[in-house]
Amino acid sequence: MKDFAAIDFETANGQRSSVCSVGVVVVRGGEVVDSYYSLIRPRPNYYFYLNTEIHGLDMEDTRHERLFPEVWAEVAAMVGDLPFVAHNAAFDSSCLKAAFAAYGMDYPGYTFHCTCVAARQHFGKQLPNHRLETVAAACGYDLTHHHNALADAVACAHIAMKIL
Repeated sequence: MKDFAAIDFETANGQRSSVCSVGVVVVRGGEVVDSYYSLIRPRPNYYFYLNTEIHGLDMEDTRHERLFPEVWAEVAAMVGDLPFVAHNAAFDSSCLKAAFAAYGMDYPGYTFHCTCVAARQHFGKQLPNHRLETVAAACGYDLTHHHNALADAVACAHIAMKIL
């Protein structure tokens, strides 16, 4: 794949609609040409301790942030009709669909490709696991800020450029 948008969401709680940050990396012609990061006031607006432990975000970080529809308008304008790539695309695509549903927005049927599935096919049992940081390292990318949505999207983009 030469043209795509790598995406990653972090969530505030167990509800997939509770996206609290998004990172997007646009790749055209096999080169990173743009990136985007935003905090989002989640819906529903509460945080599970475990989620905060994973990504470090809490209610204070997103209390005054924009809602998903405002943030997504910027993402959609940047991405256009590019397909999305995510590591564990089932999670990220379900977050996107749930956020659209939570705000009564019509979901446009985005295409998603999964670098985790691709890594299982490409690397097989060569790797101890197929987590994002492990696959990124196998593709020559050092993911130092794992669970920051933009850092994870950048890692995903590098993986996709190597194995998709």
